[in-house]
Amino acid sequence: MSFPNVVIAKNRKKMFIGTFSSYPGTRHFEEIVKVVEGREVREWSPQRSKIAAAMAKGITQLGIKEGGVVLYLGASHGYTASFVSDMIGKEGAVFCLDHAPRVVRDLVFVCEKRSNMIPILGDAYLPDSYGLFVPVVDVVVQDIAQRDQGEIFLKNCARYLKHGGFGILSVKARSVDVSKRPQEVFKEVRALLEKEMIVADYRELGPFEKDHCLFVCKKR
Repeated sequence: MSFPNVVIAKNRKKMFIGTFSSYPGTRHFEEIVKVVEGREVREWSPQRSKIAAAMAKGITQLGIKEGGVVLYLGASHGYTASFVSDMIGKEGAVFCLDHAPRVVRDLVFVCEKRSNMIPILGDAYLPDSYGLFVPVVDVVVQDIAQRDQGEIFLKNCARYLKHGGFGILSVKARSVDVSKRPQEVFKEVRALLEKEMIVADYRELGPFEKDHCLFVCKKR
């Protein structure tokens, strides 16, 4: 299990996940910063990030590469997006979209310190509405707690993801259908995704994120 610019260390009691900072000297979320091999490493909490939780649960691939271009839907205040920014490095780009003006205001402050992060105020339901700002990308990441989150993900992948690119979808079961067991919801979402994409990896995220899972898909 290896990801670009990511440090994973594990002993009997604890797992440490962190990223080599692409912008040394910057801290955004009061994260712990250590020095490893002479470089700053920012600790990435699985309790605060679906991607870090998937790493802690042993996910084998994400499709994120150094120098890659990423569209992040539901970037919120930019916590996970800032670590993706470290993974891709200064030669890459993360287009960070959220629909809430108050949240995007906070996101802008993070992006001002990270030149490879671009904030966008937009609605993921309407992929064409931000077409002037977003190119074809290598990876689409989505973390949106909506009932039709699978459909939103597929629409954006169809619009922006290159062929052979990867999509990373976080699913919150209770947002899809609170009356069904989470595993039943995950199974239904998987069936939806497999109509258009290849599911390359999958992890349920408990105990870090209750009733959540993460899919890694590849565009045919």
